[in-house]
Amino acid sequence: MNHLASESTTLDSPDRRTIFPIDTLKQLNTRSTVKGSIRFAAHLLILAVSGYLWGTNIGQNWSIALPALAIYGFGLAAMFAPMHECSHRTAFADNAVNDAVGWVAGLLSLYNVTFFRRYHKWHHRFAQDPTKDPELSDPLPQLIGEYLLSISGLTWWWGKLTTHTRVALGQLESYSFIPETARAEVIRSTRLQLAVYAIAIAISIYAHQPWFVTYWLFPLFIGQPLLRFILLAEHTGCSTDSNPLTNTRSTLTLFQLQFLMWNMPFHAEHHLYPSMPFHQLPIAHQQLQPHLAHVGLGYINVNRSIVGGFNSTVGVSSNAIDRI
Repeated sequence: MNHLASESTTLDSPDRRTIFPIDTLKQLNTRSTVKGSIRFAAHLLILAVSGYLWGTNIGQNWSIALPALAIYGFGLAAMFAPMHECSHRTAFADNAVNDAVGWVAGLLSLYNVTFFRRYHKWHHRFAQDPTKDPELSDPLPQLIGEYLLSISGLTWWWGKLTTHTRVALGQLESYSFIPETARAEVIRSTRLQLAVYAIAIAISIYAHQPWFVTYWLFPLFIGQPLLRFILLAEHTGCSTDSNPLTNTRSTLTLFQLQFLMWNMPFHAEHHLYPSMPFHQLPIAHQQLQPHLAHVGLGYINVNRSIVGGFNSTVGVSSNAIDRI
């Protein structure tokens, strides 16, 4: 990760509608099934190779197994990225392909794209609004202990368990971002996802092999902290107004992270133009960077700044404990 500086800022905040000419913006919004397919295939190949090296070296050669586990685990967690991209239906030119790939990517990363699409639509519409942005339904960490708890992924696991259970049981009353017309689809999709997990667990038990744990549950647990580390940087410490130039952070990072995250480190660009496909975001960044209030140079620096703003008291608040 880049350690050059923590943040660059700008006072220049033009109307985002004037930054790109209409023709240029139209070109930048062009989706590509070829580029989406290549990126998804590469992501799957990374999972296949690292997963194989992890599985074949457990208990034999830990110098290979542990690095492979780290890559494989983060690769699984980072399936959040294509799921997210497909929820916008920008990864591929065909909406049916977006929906299918998004569902598979969500299955691997423990997200449900059908639910997430509605959740995320509200996040974009009400980003940083503490009363309406669903991403702010859980308070941001204010203490070192809360931060470590959040980065560990434990609260995320608990949230996924409770949310999937509620949705599968049809208890959608607390999810105001899911319209009545979409509820049946969201429930059906979530139940199908849980059924796939149940079948995978049953196969593992029948074969007397811990496949479900070895190749999915444990690696995903290992990969989640790095994903939490990345996602926490997207809006934390930014403005709470409705201006994407100031309420969202882009982070310049290693190519490997940028690749597996499908260019989501260019997050301010994504919030400015949600219809812009992942492969166009680095191009858009070249012109947008001077206008962005928050451009972090490396996730370590961004997280260091976040932690630096905490109360010096080390501990976990009662609110954080309640969320375990």
